[in-house]
Amino acid sequence: MENGLALAIGGLVAGILAGFLGIGGGTILVPLQVSLGIPPVQAVATSNLSIVMTSTAGSIQNWRMGLLDLKRVIWLGIPALLTAQVGASIASRMPSYLLLAAFGVLLLANTYLVELRKTVVTQALETEFSPAAEVRMSPWLARLLTGGAAGLLAGLFGIGGGVIMVPMQILLLKETIKVAIQTSLGAIVITAVAATASHAGLSDWIWNGLGFGDGTIHQNVRWIPGLILGTGGLIGVQISTRTLPKLPDATVSLLFRGFLAILSLYIFWQAWQSYRVR
Repeated sequence: MENGLALAIGGLVAGILAGFLGIGGGTILVPLQVSLGIPPVQAVATSNLSIVMTSTAGSIQNWRMGLLDLKRVIWLGIPALLTAQVGASIASRMPSYLLLAAFGVLLLANTYLVELRKTVVTQALETEFSPAAEVRMSPWLARLLTGGAAGLLAGLFGIGGGVIMVPMQILLLKETIKVAIQTSLGAIVITAVAATASHAGLSDWIWNGLGFGDGTIHQNVRWIPGLILGTGGLIGVQISTRTLPKLPDATVSLLFRGFLAILSLYIFWQAWQSYRVR
């Protein structure tokens, strides 16, 4: 009962932060589950399940309002489908202490990426980037890199990938900020579904079918905790879209970056504990 309440509250907080800052909730959900005794790889897998719920709800709403370009979503989602399988396969085979240490590094990197995204968004609003603007990199390569990076992170660490996808779309594809956010949310549905399926055994089934596996099927998704987290996230997104935009952006960004730094220290400590008992 206590763990269920903690998961619901964690999902709520992750949904609020995701809705306000436009990032995936995995940075909150994975450390929370680890603190409750869930193995890291299962925490990653379960986080993806909850992200499927929150990102799907947001994308359906955008689609109903005519704000979702399915073509853009598909072009980002195709490479993400492939790399999410790779990320999930790697996560299933990594020692817990290495997975935790890598996730800690990602949390520290996110403190910079959040600020980078804020800078990119400001520049986009000031310069009025448009889809028709000149693109220095080939659009095909830009979409491949953007979707591929997001899918790999989703499978490996259980995050949606929005913190990577939004600034990369603005920088490489010269999308407007609104289009980048809407497309990112739609593509996150694809990456999270692919990563969840992989952690549920799909990637092992593929590798075994190709003759490269050992015949083992890893099922890392904890369905009930994932549904609890996802439900909390759905409520949190509704709260953030109505209330938190009234708060100063600088204050929320500073608090969130500090929170990520604290989480990273906790994850590094968990990695050290896991390394000592291996």
